[in-house]
Amino acid sequence: MSRPIAAFKDLCVDAVDAQLLAQFWAGALDLEVVQREDGQVRLVGPDPHSTVWINQVPEPVTVKQRVHLDVHVADVGDLLDLGATPLDLDSFRWQVLRDPEGGEVCAFPREQVPDRRLYEIVVDCADPAALARWWAGLMGGRWEVDEEHGWASVEGIPGAPFDFLVFVPVPEPKTVKNRIHWDVDVAGLEEVTAYGARVVREPTGQMVWTVLADPEGNEFCAFVD
Repeated sequence: MSRPIAAFKDLCVDAVDAQLLAQFWAGALDLEVVQREDGQVRLVGPDPHSTVWINQVPEPVTVKQRVHLDVHVADVGDLLDLGATPLDLDSFRWQVLRDPEGGEVCAFPREQVPDRRLYEIVVDCADPAALARWWAGLMGGRWEVDEEHGWASVEGIPGAPFDFLVFVPVPEPKTVKNRIHWDVDVAGLEEVTAYGARVVREPTGQMVWTVLADPEGNEFCAFVD
């Protein structure tokens, strides 16, 4: 197995009201809110990879998110108490909710809730197998396809604070920037772009990272070590 090109760094969530969404995700993921002097909000946990940045943006949720989070809960009521609203509580073995700004989140009730509350990152896409294989090659881990449902997943990504990166097929194309993305550390950009990532935005000013996109246009940010 070849070495990964990139290493998982942290997770980022866009929000119109960063304080509101920070409180929700801090409660949902059992993390602590840290307000920085520069106005940025981050959630911190037991290790740096557990960090979640809440990035303030002007655009509200207008379409179904192509990336959402699945979380472990003792009871779905825990998320409702934090400000989530029900979307579909009965159709699946999990409950589908909306966070306080309308983004989808799925709750998986457990008799024993793991210390890490983040279960999966789920990505809508056109070709789950191809995207799972691509991300496994970029960040490491084992990819496989669920032939029954058409899903594909990557398990065991080094350093990732979740169990699975899951790709599910949808018919609709991507139309807007994802409101949830993850950051990676890389030794250099050349290997990432040669692997198939597309540069969306070069570093400028205080922005020291490069915004890239995977083969289906899903944004992620690369920080050069």
